[in-house]
Amino acid sequence: MQLPLNARRIIIRGTSGSGKTTLARRIAACRAIPHVELDAIFHQADWTPLDDAQFRAAVAAFMDDERWVVCGNYRQIAPLLLERADTVVLLDLPRRTVMSRVLRRSLRRAVLREELWNGNKERLRNLLRRDPEISIIAWAWTTHAQRHVEMGAFLANPPRDELRVVHVRSAAQLRRLSVGLAVRGSGSTRTNSTLARDGSQSDGP
Repeated sequence: MQLPLNARRIIIRGTSGSGKTTLARRIAACRAIPHVELDAIFHQADWTPLDDAQFRAAVAAFMDDERWVVCGNYRQIAPLLLERADTVVLLDLPRRTVMSRVLRRSLRRAVLREELWNGNKERLRNLLRRDPEISIIAWAWTTHAQRHVEMGAFLANPPRDELRVVHVRSAAQLRRLSVGLAVRGSGSTRTNSTLARDGSQSDGP
């Protein structure tokens, strides 16, 4: 399970909690490729969504660059990115793995009041709500099956023949992919993070 050495424009897809951002940051650090987090563009202050025209314009501003790694699932800008991407990573982890990770992550963010993007923070009282538009935990649970089906359809019918697809189906595969980035990297950039057994990132020594 490896990312091609000549991957230059990379899209990472997966449901919430699958490890998109952690993997994108590791690729960025090991390969010296700029990282773009789509959530940070879309979610403006007070969780206000960016309108589609502005969202497309923001994506168009970087998509012709020679190198980027993008994480996120947004249908309204997917065609733009897929026209330019050379590699897509599909994080298709089991629901139990995803839910374990998103629970830990959301509780940490809410308790520590971590800022995500543009001043936005997860609220502890929202985590146990059943509405997936309010609770990220409910969102991860309800969208997991849909994302799995979408990934299967993508694998069966990729938009371009030359597009390379890396299909990650377990935490063990994700860990091998992540560790392999540092092993196969140029050696010019070192990271001081370690990966947990579920593929999530933890602080190193």
